[in-house]
Amino acid sequence: MAAFGPLPVTQDLSTLRAKLQGLLRFLRDAVSISNAHTVDFYTESVWEGLVDLSPETVLAVLSRSAARAEAEAQPSEARPLVEPETGSGVTDFPKIFCETSQSLVNVEAFALVAKYYSVQNLGICTSLEQLLIALRGNKKQRTGMFIRACENLKPNEFMNVKKSHEVQAMSDLICSIADYCGIKQVIDLGSGKGYLSSFLSLKYGLNVYGIDSSNTNTRGAEERNRKLKKHWKLYHTQSKVDVNGLALKMTKERKVQNEMKYKTDTEQVYNNSPAKQEKMPTSDFLPDFSSSVISDIRIQVENLHTQPYEEENLCFVNTFSLIDFLPIDAIEPISSSQISNREMSEVNKGRRKMTSQSSESNIYSPLTSFITADSDLHDIIKDLEDCLMVGLHTCGDLAPNTLRIFTSKSEIKGVCSVGCCYHLLSEEFEDEHKDCTEEKWGFPMCQYLKEERWFCGQNARMSACLSLDRVAVGQGLPTESLFYRAVLQDIIKDCYGITKCNQHVGKIYSKCSSFLDYVRKSLKKLGLDDSKLPEKTIMDYYEKYKPRMNELEAFNMLKVVLAPCVETLILLDRLCYLKEQEDIAWSALVKLFDPVKSPRCYAVIALKKPQ
Repeated sequence: MAAFGPLPVTQDLSTLRAKLQGLLRFLRDAVSISNAHTVDFYTESVWEGLVDLSPETVLAVLSRSAARAEAEAQPSEARPLVEPETGSGVTDFPKIFCETSQSLVNVEAFALVAKYYSVQNLGICTSLEQLLIALRGNKKQRTGMFIRACENLKPNEFMNVKKSHEVQAMSDLICSIADYCGIKQVIDLGSGKGYLSSFLSLKYGLNVYGIDSSNTNTRGAEERNRKLKKHWKLYHTQSKVDVNGLALKMTKERKVQNEMKYKTDTEQVYNNSPAKQEKMPTSDFLPDFSSSVISDIRIQVENLHTQPYEEENLCFVNTFSLIDFLPIDAIEPISSSQISNREMSEVNKGRRKMTSQSSESNIYSPLTSFITADSDLHDIIKDLEDCLMVGLHTCGDLAPNTLRIFTSKSEIKGVCSVGCCYHLLSEEFEDEHKDCTEEKWGFPMCQYLKEERWFCGQNARMSACLSLDRVAVGQGLPTESLFYRAVLQDIIKDCYGITKCNQHVGKIYSKCSSFLDYVRKSLKKLGLDDSKLPEKTIMDYYEKYKPRMNELEAFNMLKVVLAPCVETLILLDRLCYLKEQEDIAWSALVKLFDPVKSPRCYAVIALKKPQ
């Protein structure tokens, strides 16, 4: 491992387990709110069963809490509860739920504890800035030919703003980890359309294998990468023109300088004046560079003429920016006396050969394979070597399986995984009647939660995907569409005798002009005869529940406030799993993205001990 220094200190396993204990204590009562499905809100009288407060009170308190949170200057001010030095969680645990009915009775305490147990406020996150400084040390980060190309490349030509933000931030971190470990190969699990893989290969010159279970995604990634390479080749051609133009410019400038110097020397000899002989040469007014610096620059310029143009070595901006500050005679163009015609011919042949090989070889290889925790990577990647395993928004069980593969394969030296789609995670203890002897479940992973036989439930995991950060900046929940769906469910129950509807209505709301239109289109999609329902009956249901729409709004805000706690539980489970492994040298949670742009913003990162 080509390490430069110690990585940031992270909390140990015992401290993390203590925080898990406190979080579970809160969630044992609170998770029932997350597990209530909005569709069944009216049919199962959710508000009456889970909240012993008026919706107006809940909305008012949560609005005040949001205003206070915005005014807080330091994250520590968001911790009004007492935490002991051992880090076992809050000790002054207020009465939030009724002891008999388990319904919510103190919404202000609910909001404060929920905020305390979010990832950001719990103190379990490692600073991205500190991590990058530790990974890079004094070494300059590797860059490929992408530097100049990305100045002219519009991100939305190949990806949207959200994806561009994610790919740039994550690839920057992955490259730093790869340099720290001395690794060139990266395996991108759940690579999808290949955005991250292409960026890693083209910008940083890494050898990337992108593995996705969808053959359609793989073919799309290949086509997208082909277009990106075409853009790179155009830049490559322009770069060679720039090099030749620079050499010609330097030759002309040196000729002018020599003529000026000759003229000055002639005048000095002719005048033969002591005062004039003390006159400082023109070159002395230029910056004073040491001979070693000038030598280095000369070597760089010579290499531009003699070395093949490999994608990962092209970095013209950094080289040429020095020229503007150097004396003209610091850089000498390559002349025939330095390189013979025969040598130049051989260089050109080698360059053409290497360029051909570069275009034929593919340092990004999209592959199609369904990955499980037991997948043998040698069957998928024939030239598997020491590598990093990464995943950008790996869906459902693929995120925990990424960590399991990392811990089980000796070739994988590091992992950087950002998961998503928590609702698609499999849970070992969600259904006690399942035969779970052979299965590797997505949750839980760590020993403590296995011993607790803890499960969240699908609705709670789905609510963990809600974004409190987006709601806080005004990107509110679609309350009316959720209200329409909840009322529709009551119509289906009363008029068609269906208590549980497993079919999904889908995105019909945006295509409807009114509640009446919504109900009729939804019933048709569900295969139910809407002709038996007159317009008056449908609108009576609407008028019945419209005054209670604020109940649904308030309840959804409770779910949004609680969402970070459920996500914290899932992420802490993964981090504790890594801390339990004996061969892992370092592991951490890192906030990688802006949570408003990309709500699933936390990366689970780990490095193995050097062998």
